[in-house]
Amino acid sequence: MSFSLALVIAAASPYADLDAIDRQVAQFTGAVIGQPGGAGAPVDRRLRLQPCKSPLALGWHGSRRDTVVVQCPDAGAWKLFVPVAAGAQNLAAAPAINRGDAVTIAVNGDGFSVSQPGEAMEEGAVGSWIKVRSVSVSRRYGTADTMRAQIVRPGLVAIPLN
Repeated sequence: MSFSLALVIAAASPYADLDAIDRQVAQFTGAVIGQPGGAGAPVDRRLRLQPCKSPLALGWHGSRRDTVVVQCPDAGAWKLFVPVAAGAQNLAAAPAINRGDAVTIAVNGDGFSVSQPGEAMEEGAVGSWIKVRSVSVSRRYGTADTMRAQIVRPGLVAIPLN
């Protein structure tokens, strides 16, 4: 099957791409399915989830980091809990950003990217979604509104608009 045909089929599907969810969980944990630290098993193929228009939000559920929560941030959407294979506690990804770190918040869209200084409100590994706040907005208006952004690398988080 050609790549473009696969995209057409995926776009025409009335359900979320479970293989894509598995890939994102593997990217988030840094380990493939079945390996220590990775998902214990693929997402159940019997699930019929509505497609998500926004990027998925992934994070650790609980302090033991033995479950990944995958959530579609669209209004009224779904949330999955993916158990992690044994041994994950010892292999959990080291945080790329810690709470309180100065970060650059990049907002990316089709053909543009805007960035501003910010502060991490949570810690996380590369690929995870954390809460951040804009430093310039909070100074100017005295507010501390937070937003969710994905960690690209240490010091850089991104909010994709497409």
